Parts: sequence; structure tokens; C-alpha cells
Amino acid sequence: MGSLFRSEEMTLCQLFLQSEAAYACVSELGELGLVQFRDLNPDVNAFQRKFVNEVRRCDEMERKLRYLEKEIKKDGIPMLDTGESPEAPQPREMIDLEATFEKLENELREVNQNAEALKRNFLELTELKHILRKTQVFFDEQEGGLNTTTESMTRALITDEVRTGHSMGPVQLGFVAGVISREKLPAFERMLWRACRGNVFLRQAMIESPLEDPSNGDQVYKSVFIIFFQGDQLKTRVKKICEGFRATLYPCPEAPADRREMAMGVMTRIEDLNTVLGQTQDHRHRVLVAAAKNLKNWFVKVRKIKAIYHTLNLFNLDVTQKCLIAECWVPVLDIETIQLALRRGTERSGSSVPPILNRMQTFENPPTYNRTNKFTKAFQALIDAYGVATYREMNPAPYTIITFPFLFAVMFGDLGHGAIMALFGLWMIRKEKGLAAQKTDNEIWNIFFGGRYIIFLMGVFSMYTGLIYNDIFSKSLNIFGSHWEVNYNKSTVLENKYLQLNPETSDYLGTPYPFGMDPIWQVAGANKIIFQNAYKMKISIIFGVIHMIFGVAMSYHNHTYFKNRLSLIFEFIPQLIFLLFLFFYMVLLMFIKWNRYAATNKPPYSASCAPSILITFIDMVLFNTPKPVPEGCNVYMFGGQHFFQVVFVLVALACIPVMLLGKPLQIMKQRKHANVQPITGSDAEVGMSNGQPAGHGAGGHHDEEEMSEIFIHQGIHTIEYVLGSVSHTASYLRLWALSLAHAQLAEVLWNMVLSIGLKQEGWFGGIMLTIVFAFWAILTVGILVLMEGLSAFLHTLRLHWVEFQSKFYQGTGYAFQPFSFDAIIENGGAASSAENE
Repeated sequence: MGSLFRSEEMTLCQLFLQSEAAYACVSELGELGLVQFRDLNPDVNAFQRKFVNEVRRCDEMERKLRYLEKEIKKDGIPMLDTGESPEAPQPREMIDLEATFEKLENELREVNQNAEALKRNFLELTELKHILRKTQVFFDEQEGGLNTTTESMTRALITDEVRTGHSMGPVQLGFVAGVISREKLPAFERMLWRACRGNVFLRQAMIESPLEDPSNGDQVYKSVFIIFFQGDQLKTRVKKICEGFRATLYPCPEAPADRREMAMGVMTRIEDLNTVLGQTQDHRHRVLVAAAKNLKNWFVKVRKIKAIYHTLNLFNLDVTQKCLIAECWVPVLDIETIQLALRRGTERSGSSVPPILNRMQTFENPPTYNRTNKFTKAFQALIDAYGVATYREMNPAPYTIITFPFLFAVMFGDLGHGAIMALFGLWMIRKEKGLAAQKTDNEIWNIFFGGRYIIFLMGVFSMYTGLIYNDIFSKSLNIFGSHWEVNYNKSTVLENKYLQLNPETSDYLGTPYPFGMDPIWQVAGANKIIFQNAYKMKISIIFGVIHMIFGVAMSYHNHTYFKNRLSLIFEFIPQLIFLLFLFFYMVLLMFIKWNRYAATNKPPYSASCAPSILITFIDMVLFNTPKPVPEGCNVYMFGGQHFFQVVFVLVALACIPVMLLGKPLQIMKQRKHANVQPITGSDAEVGMSNGQPAGHGAGGHHDEEEMSEIFIHQGIHTIEYVLGSVSHTASYLRLWALSLAHAQLAEVLWNMVLSIGLKQEGWFGGIMLTIVFAFWAILTVGILVLMEGLSAFLHTLRLHWVEFQSKFYQGTGYAFQPFSFDAIIENGGAASSAENE
């Protein structure tokens, strides 16, 4: 039970493993996840370590698996994930795995190369098919009598010889045909016109369906073109331009019969290619399906092998080269479990030499290890985000499980909004196995899912405080019947914004509402906020002072555990007295005021006689004389109040020099008495329990500190506590402020959005209400639940980190990071998690 409230007791051990058994033993320890190894070769380059070749082989296997994974995902083939974690393979199985991956990679690369070559051939034939079809249309237009274009083309392309009147035979035009990307066509046409000075004629037609690029699989839109020209010089120029624009030229016969014959041959070859391509794709699919069944397990196996060899690189070899030596941090309670795992590894390897696990003595601070489960893990993460606990100091996480959602709920108190949050958290809890299996890189979703139990508890506590405030979407629940009888008619209640409740009149029945606030306060527009402010402001201070006192009380357990007698006497006791005699006394005044003063009482205990708690507290601290009070009223709430207040302030002020000078002067006295510089006091006695100084933690370790540093440190600590007590108490007023803001935002949304739909009548009112309700629901979830919830969450986090934990929590430790296969695989094979110094 103690490990719940403090981190686990840790010890440093030395481990001796026979070389043949080291792999199997480390494998067993990785499955166990309870050992943090130290690097015994910090000055050795990573490329000069003993098992660097094995790590490289694992890297190569991982590369091949990633290639397979990419190809499987490209084809959309589901990868089988049984959720089981296979054991790390034996070293001799690495050769079989390497051979399997090599064979798969080579086969897949060969299939891909063949498929790409076939697709490229298929693309060329397809483009040729379109060229033959489109050019046939061009020539059919000419033969069908549509010669206007041809004649103009011929006139444009005649030579200078024709222009001078010399006789010539029939004009013979040459042409080239090809395919070009559609977006390049305008620039291609301009370049032809400029380079050939208008002496070419271009016809083009779009290919309607996109063509697949065999190199990357993209769909590309292309166009067929045919260029007419005269002379070899223009032919050369046109071909160079086509080459520059990466246009593909294809042979196109001039005779119609030759074109038809070629088209038939092309169609036959396309059909044959389709058959071969289908067989190639089927073969590729079969290879990938077979690989997909084992890919997850292969990844796990390779990452486990790699992690083992990374860890073995942290070990030292003895002089005989037959034994590996390791140093590791282990929890004391798990030493027997670790020894059993080592024995299992030795038996698996067939070694006859048993492993040796020796506990070592050290002054080094051990790592902090808090055992968690799926429920406490999120709360522990909130604490660790501030700072990992110093070794064996009090862990705030168990108390945070209750205080965190409760303080959140004080700011977020609404039965409706709390129910939305609780249902969302409950849904994630009920579906956690399926949701956990669907691993995603969405950080926001991962944060929500990781904090599902926090969200659920915050929602449940908010529902409770919503019942206390009697607030559900800014409206009230009239469960027990109001304890007020106000004689207003319906129109007055709905239209008059200045109604207020007066408990002095007979409207109040004299008995309070059984649970929470009376629902009548929702219609008291004039003094509802005044009443709720007074209530919420006071409970914020009450909860804050109790929370801080609890934090100071936690420091008592730190001081007693670490035998820190000086801190117990000169820090804990004066701190507690200072807090109790000033701020807890203010809380008592609130209860006395609530108990003694009422609107129906007569002087001196009527509401008009009730003194202000804030003014009373200020007068008390400044020793001011209370201001005159109305006739018939008392200056003080109870007899002897002035005497007690003077005593409380004097004692609290006397605690300040005790906190400031008591501990340093006592340390100085002990050092002079021992006549040794430096030496520890009784609060800094050094023990060797589990390799940890007994005086460690909570400011009790002063072995190497100079007296000037101790005085400065103690002065800063005292000023921070005294001034912080005031500022921290005021900081808890955020509970009141955010609660008020949340309630007012909910009321604004109701009055300015939903009430518009509710006031409509007839069939139009139904349609209007549906639209308005959808808009109201979106704003409620988006603003009041998500944004306001995040705001309240952050304020609650601050109250715990600053106001609560500063009283006892140092958070200067470092986390225990054991060598664990589960953690490595969850992090995607980050082998660095195995290298912990």
C-alpha cells in the first residue's frame, strides 16, 4: 500500500551473465519490463561496440519490412493484427528471417519492375491507338471534300518559288504525329509558331480518358497532335521542339490501309498486354497478401532483436571474454521476479552457469518509479508533467484523483454539461479496447483517449456540483418544491427583470431547500448574481484554505520519512501555525457568520449587523480598530474575538523569523559543535538504506552547502511561503470567477439562441425550433463544454501544481525507464528507450 503514496523502493544491482545466455536473459527481462540498465561504455563510440553488426542487420531487416508495408498499404490490403506479441527469436533465427525478407523484397521488386515495363509498353500502345484513331479522322475530313483547311494549309506552306511564279509540281507535305501532356499544349503551339515562323500546321484532339503514368501511378490527361510541314529542315526543327517538350512521337503510315492494319495489330497487342498485366497484378497481390498476414509479427520480432542487441551494447565484457557485466536499477519488491526471469533465460539458452544478481551500495539518487494502472496512469501523468517526484517523496497522484475532478467541477458545475462530458468519457471507457487497437497519429484524440477516466470523473463531479447549484443548461430542477411563496402572476415573472427575493418577508418559509439551491433563484433577476457570488466566493476560499492545509500536512510525512527533524520543527510547525491562525481562522469566521446572522434575526444578529469577513480580516492583520456599527449591533461576532485575533496575528508573525532563521542557525550550531566543516545536522544524517541518503528529500540534504547558501535558500523559501499564502488564497477565487462565467455564458446562450425557437408558434415554430436547437447544441458543445472545459481544466491544473504541490512537492527526480518490449513496440521501435544511463 505504501507504494501508492510513495515511489517504489529502488536498488542498484550488478548483473553477471554468461555470454551464451546473455541474449535469452535480456529477452526475458524485456518481456518483464522491470529493469533499467545503465550504460557502462559511455565513452565508446556506437560504431565500435560489440554488437554493432547485429544492430545493423536489424536495421536492414526493418528497412525491408517498411518497404513491404508501403507496398501493402499502396494496394489497400489489410494487415493482420492479432494483438499478440511473439517472443524474441533466437539469434540463429535471424538468418532465416533475413533470408525470408530478402526473398520477398527481391520478388516484389522484380514483379514491380516487370509491371512497370508492361505498363509503359501498354501506355505506348494506348497512345498509338489514340493517334491512329484521331489522325484517321483528320485524313477522312480531307478525303470527304472538306478541303478548305487543307487548301489554306497548302497555300501557307508553299515555297518562295511558287510565289515568284515559277512552275512546280504537286506540293508534297510531310507530317509527324505524337502525344503531349494537355497542360503543355498551349506553350508547345506557341513555340512551334515562333520557331517555324508559321510554316507548320498543327491539328490536335484531346484524349478523353486519363492515362496512367507507369513510374508513379498518377493519372495524366494528354492530347494527340499531328504537325504538317514541308522540307527536311522544318522536320528537324519540329522534332527538336517535340523532344524539348517531352512529347512522344509515334510512326503513323500515310496510307489508310496501312493505318487500319497497324491499328488492328495494336489492338491485338493491347489485349495480350492486358492479360499479362492481370496475371502480374494477381501474382503481386498474392505475394503481398501472404506478407500482410505476418508483417506485424515480423516487425515485433525484429524490433525485439534490435532492442536486445542495443541493450547488450550497454554491458561490459570481463577479462575472460566469457561473461557480460551489467548494472541496473530494479524495484526491491521485484528482485525475486527478476531472478526467476534470469533463470528462465539461462534454461532457454542451455547454459549451465547461473546468472548472478548482486545488490550494490551507492550514493547516487535512484530513479522514481510509481506503479500505475489504466485508471491511475492519466492522473500520474498530470503530476509528472510538472516534474517527476524526488525519490520516495510523497506522491500527490492518489489525492489528485479526488481533488482534481472536484475543483474542476466547482468551476464547471452544470448538470447538463457535466452529463455530456461524463457520457463522452464513459463511451471511451466502454470502447477502450477497440479504440486502443485503432492506433492513430491524431494528437488531440490521443490526449482525449489517454485522459478518458479524468474526463469521466470530471463529468460526474460536475453533475454533482450542478445539482448543488441547481443548474442544468442555465435552468433549474424543481425536485422538492420551492421553499418560497412569491405572489407574482405569470406575466410579471416573465417580463419583469428586476424581481428579487427578500428573506425578511413572509415569502420565505423559513426552511432551506433540502438539496442545493432553491429553484426560485433562477427568476430572481435582481439579486440572483449577488446571492450566488457571495455563496461561491466563500466556498472558493474555504476549499482553497483546506486544500493548502492538506498540502502542508503532506510535508509532515516527507520530513518524518526522511528523518528531517530540523525541517519538521522549523518549517512544518510554523508553516501550519501561520496558515491556521490567519487563513483557517478566516474560514471559521465565515461559518460563524453563516450560523449566527440571518435576515429574520433581530439585532445584534440581524443581516444588517453582519460584519464583512474581508474587512474584519484586514483590520485584524493591521491591528485596526473596527469601524462604528449601527445601533444595536455588535462590533465582534463572538466574545473575546479581539483578544484571540491579536494573539493569532502575533503568533503568526512570530512564526516568520522561526521559518527564516531557525533551521540555518541550528545547522550552524551543529557544525560548530562537531568542529568539522562541512558536516550535516541531524536532519542530514546519511544512511545507506538501498543506496539512498536518509536525509534526501524535502530540503534536508546540506552536506556540501555553504552557510551563506543555506541562509539565502531559507530566506527565499520563507518569503515565498508567507507571500504565497496570501496570493495562493486569493488564487482559489478562480473557482468562483469561472463558475460565474460558465453560468452566465449558459444563460446567454439560452436567452439569445434557444429561447428564440421556443417562442415561435405553429408549424413554422417546429421548423424554427429544430434549426435553432441544432445551432444551440453546437455552441453548447463547442464553447461551453470544450472551450470552457479546457479553461477550467487548465485552472485546476494550476491550482494543483502551484497552490497545492508547492507546499510539499519538489519534483526534482528522474523517471524510471525500464527496458520493456511493450514500450519499445508502442513507440514504433525506438531502441533508444533501451539505452538508459
